[in-house]
Amino acid sequence: MSGVPDEAAFLAALDRVAGRHPGLTTLEAGLLASLALGLPGDSRAFARTFGIAHALVLRALAGLEETGHVAVTAREGRTQRARYAARA
Repeated sequence: MSGVPDEAAFLAALDRVAGRHPGLTTLEAGLLASLALGLPGDSRAFARTFGIAHALVLRALAGLEETGHVAVTAREGRTQRARYAARA
């Protein structure tokens, strides 16, 4: 992610996503909210920006991919970094 997102804008986007998809975890909703704000879908950058273990972000991303909310567009084998985008 390029820089830290505006906290108020992120929380508003998080609330919107959570309202539309009540079955999502907060982390899953956060991943979608970051995409809604136009931030790049990068699992390592998201984990670093929000101080979350990368493994937890990858687990949430796998759940979103399984339910069809996102598509993983690239994976780096060595670092396990995943790039993802919202599904239309």
